[in-house]
Amino acid sequence: MEALWVLGAYVLGLGASVLGLPPLVGYLAAGFGLGALGLHGGDFLHELAHAGVLLLLFSVGLKLRLASLFRPEVLGVGSLHLLLAGGLTTLLLWPWLGSAAWYVGLGLGFSSTVLAIKLLEEKRELSTYHGRVVVGILVLQDLVAVALLALAGVKTPTPWALLLLVLPLLRPLVIWVLEKSGHDELLLLFGVGLALGGGSLAEAVGLSGELGALLMGAVLAGHAQTTELSRMVWGLKEAFLVAFFLEIGLGGFPELGLLGAGFLILLSLPLQLVIFFGLFVLFGLRARTAFVSSAALGTFSEFTLITSSAAVRNGVLDESWGTLLALVVAASLVLAAPLNRRIHWLYDRLEPYLLRFERTGYHPDREPTRLGQARWLVVGMGRTGGAAYKLLEREGERVVGLDADPAKLEAHRAKGRRVLYGDAEDPELWERLELSGIRGVLLTMPDFEAKLRAVEGLRRRGFPGLIAVTSYHLEEDPLFEKAGVSFIFHPFAEAGERLAERALELRAVEEVVEGQNTSIVDDR
Repeated sequence: MEALWVLGAYVLGLGASVLGLPPLVGYLAAGFGLGALGLHGGDFLHELAHAGVLLLLFSVGLKLRLASLFRPEVLGVGSLHLLLAGGLTTLLLWPWLGSAAWYVGLGLGFSSTVLAIKLLEEKRELSTYHGRVVVGILVLQDLVAVALLALAGVKTPTPWALLLLVLPLLRPLVIWVLEKSGHDELLLLFGVGLALGGGSLAEAVGLSGELGALLMGAVLAGHAQTTELSRMVWGLKEAFLVAFFLEIGLGGFPELGLLGAGFLILLSLPLQLVIFFGLFVLFGLRARTAFVSSAALGTFSEFTLITSSAAVRNGVLDESWGTLLALVVAASLVLAAPLNRRIHWLYDRLEPYLLRFERTGYHPDREPTRLGQARWLVVGMGRTGGAAYKLLEREGERVVGLDADPAKLEAHRAKGRRVLYGDAEDPELWERLELSGIRGVLLTMPDFEAKLRAVEGLRRRGFPGLIAVTSYHLEEDPLFEKAGVSFIFHPFAEAGERLAERALELRAVEEVVEGQNTSIVDDR
């Protein structure tokens, strides 16, 4: 049985990848195919899927700043969207479900935490401004989902749930253990233990395990070693999440008589996207940020499956509706995955129309238009970009950094560096940015698409200066060269070459010193 799951997921995941779709579309298709053959998931697959979701939420918690939940664009947009979208869906389903429609309607107002975070992570956008807004709204929705489960009589938080408020006080102890865990398998075990342990603790006090895993990750947020821990957990999390998408597909197909209701629910999804976009713009975000964030949230959530199955067990819903909602959620994931892959391209095409809705005045996600007296621009202030910035500054050059991660901006500004917020994939940035005094631009972001779009934006603007990029795969080089890159740096290969050069230089100096010492001895 397990071999069939793996084989089906791999073959159809590979097929989806060849077609330019995310592999998870293939995993969902594999689940439906295996379900059509009469196969079922069972407890083992469910536990793997649950572990994958816990690890995913734990990884999000490692990068979470709880203060971001109280920002107007998170709290306001998230709350109003649930009311508007939930009310709309409730009205659509009232003819079929009557008073139970409000329960399903509110559940369909949630967005898929797993898909949104997975796609943002793939595009290296989880730490960007819009990525943080999306994560904040997802966390807010998860909290509402906990209340919804309690109303269904499934999970009623106990008074012991208040103990989770004590978790931040355990940060010194947890960090001490983290630092003692080293850098190998003990660190991985520690991370997995925190994720699963946080989930179990939350479930024991009547809350969702997902919320517990996220809060446990948030306890470590901001520590220097969390980046390494996140990378170690990544592979295990990705493998377990395959089970999550398989399990959705294995839910089977609904009765034919309910397909009309399912189709109507899917038709409401674009309207939910419009509601998100309108609210984001209303709260002052630029059209681009509003559009990209709305697309990331434009799905039905896996929490819909949890709440619907709970309602089925308690007699609130007929069992056939549980199967229908599973199919609707899966269909929304299949539609949203390729859309989000091409979302920046799509925005470029729709920009003239979407900008009409953008409000004038202050935007919390505003981007710079001038760089002052700077001569060099470093885009992507991670380790490579930070090192390049320091070297240029040490050589007496006037340099400015650009990054879309608010946490990195804050860290560099604390060190006295001049860094500005900016999304390198935003063509509007390169159209408006004054570059007349800039001699060269260094693009050190990890994402290939972001670097390529930045190069194209710079050359389309007519920028004549040097453009240097980091490249991690040789097959990327021809595309960079075609776009107009002046210099390509391969960090892994050239780091080894530089190490060898330094070793040879040091050895040459030692030989000179040894020769001088020998000469002195001979003279004596």
